[in-house]
Amino acid sequence: MRVVITTVQVPFIRGGAEILAEGLRDAIRKEGHQAEIVAVPFKWYPPALILDHMLACRLFDLTESNGTPIDRVIGLKFPAYLIPHPNKVLWLVHQHRTAYELWDSKFGDLIHFPDGKLVRDAIRQADERFIPECKHVYTIACNVSKRLKAFCRIDSTPIYNPPSNAEKFYAADYQDYLYFPSRLTTIKRQDLVLAALAKTRHPVRVKFAGAPDHHSYYDLLLDSIKKLNLGDRVELQGMVSDADKLKSYANALAVVYPPSDEDYGYVTLEAMLAARPVITCTDSGGPLEFVEDGQTGFVTEPTPAALAEKFDQVWKNRDLAKKLGTKGRERYQSMKISWKNVVERLLS
Repeated sequence: MRVVITTVQVPFIRGGAEILAEGLRDAIRKEGHQAEIVAVPFKWYPPALILDHMLACRLFDLTESNGTPIDRVIGLKFPAYLIPHPNKVLWLVHQHRTAYELWDSKFGDLIHFPDGKLVRDAIRQADERFIPECKHVYTIACNVSKRLKAFCRIDSTPIYNPPSNAEKFYAADYQDYLYFPSRLTTIKRQDLVLAALAKTRHPVRVKFAGAPDHHSYYDLLLDSIKKLNLGDRVELQGMVSDADKLKSYANALAVVYPPSDEDYGYVTLEAMLAARPVITCTDSGGPLEFVEDGQTGFVTEPTPAALAEKFDQVWKNRDLAKKLGTKGRERYQSMKISWKNVVERLLS
């Protein structure tokens, strides 16, 4: 089977969605099919450009390539999943979130433009009209399915996939730090973790790994570290190699991951594979599908005080951290998450 995966790419930005697309391509090829990624450049500002991107995607022809038919198109991200094909399935990473659940949140952007509501309505109308073109509608997580149903009244089936290098994660001795690997961006809430650190009773340390989406947020974090006098308790590692990331997971006391309404969240699964407990928040979305409070980690209110309490708890009780981490790894293994299952569903 000849398969094309459609997604979008913001130049110089790399995160979970890019890793997912590459993982899917490689998994399809491993099963003996041909697969390619078609990534559409995407710019969401000013909002009128989004309409241009939507139109461009509807005009793309992926029915054949160089005279040979394309058998299946798998759409991942807006607006690339709008590209038409007679045998298309959707495996939804997320919709254009600021047209939906983030519209009037502190993370919203469309709402601040004069034509923002018009663009929002056009996005919603396109989704409601063209997503049903798909032969099957899948999502990457229950949280994404819940949003799709709530806003567009479209049913879907979640299919979980393993994180990159899943087979390489391991557990080692505990060292004196919590680990937070993620892009530095407002919706991941690294600033909340810094505020929590300032309220801990113990000298808790956190290693942050990941590049900033915007220099303004990075500057804000640096300013907070200075104002809160956290210089000797915070390490901003930037981008790290896969080997360094695996080692940091393996030696962490726990993994911190408190994003706002995350779609899925590879960090949660990576922590479980490394037998590390996850500290997340009640409004963090995807991680809540895996983290059981007091069993495989902690689920707290998204406040500095609540997070600080859990930071202190694992910092002073390594036996508890080990117990929670072991249960987390057992839970991951019991879910039998695999790329083979993903490919079977998407190509059936």
